[in-house]
Amino acid sequence: MQMPKKVKKVWDIVSTVLVVLVVMIAVFLMGSRLVGLQVFNVISGSMEPTYSVGDLLYVKTVDPDSVKVGDPITFVLNEDLVVATHRVVAIDKENRQFSTKGDANETEDAAPVHFNNLVGVPVFSIPLLGYVSAYIQSPPGMYVAIAIGVILLAAVFLPDILAKKTKKEEVEAK
Repeated sequence: MQMPKKVKKVWDIVSTVLVVLVVMIAVFLMGSRLVGLQVFNVISGSMEPTYSVGDLLYVKTVDPDSVKVGDPITFVLNEDLVVATHRVVAIDKENRQFSTKGDANETEDAAPVHFNNLVGVPVFSIPLLGYVSAYIQSPPGMYVAIAIGVILLAAVFLPDILAKKTKKEEVEAK
């Protein structure tokens, strides 16, 4: 049984849009590394309203000497390699340290950030995409993402495969 032409056309458009959407999400989640950006999930509200919980933050590596007071920076916070993003409120070039503070915090951070701990400066963020990124990185999320990929591939190619099989059967019946 062959799909009616209008239904096939609508299906082709819907499946194309879905594939483009999935590819765009994949590019935003992973492709940024190809252009030298690192991606981080915002997990606290310390930088609100600039960056909100659930945002996906894209960070570019920079020379510590190019950072100015007022710039937000992403840095390694502690020995556990926890990463944070706060705004620079002072720079001690002699000791090679930044003093930082979250936009939503009342006080400066207790410990200064050494230049060696600088990851980079945020270039842009995408609201809520951090939730998707965090979910996909968990085992259940990974399985769901793979399943969605398989379903999309089937949705794109299955109608054409079925149509070819139907045409072949019609030719053989004649």
